Amino acid sequence: QVQLVESGGGLVQAGDSMRLSCTASGRTFTTMGWFRQAPGKEREFVAAIAWSAGNTVYADSVKGRFTISRDNAKMVYLQMNSLKPEDTAVYYCTAQRAGSWDYWGQGTQVTVSS
Repeated sequence: QVQLVESGGGLVQAGDSMRLSCTASGRTFTTMGWFRQAPGKEREFVAAIAWSAGNTVYADSVKGRFTISRDNAKMVYLQMNSLKPEDTAVYYCTAQRAGSWDYWGQGTQVTVSS
């Protein structure tokens, strides 16, 4: 059974940093990523990392501020620096095995106050 469990959300002030973690279990994935959904908006892509090669890709809105990484224990991280109020959203960990985001965590709330 596949499980993705996020942790690390909370309330911070603009300009602060925060790190989200995602623990994956149950299967081997080719790619893992993070999406987010703000109130009243559609879920949007944030970042992704290829599990073997470690190649990364980012949304323009977070490039230069967020860093996605992984370790050998099936953990994926999202380091978020210089946070802005517009980064406020529920952040979801997600994973692929064959080209589509088939697996999702339950989400963790990130709130950035101005």
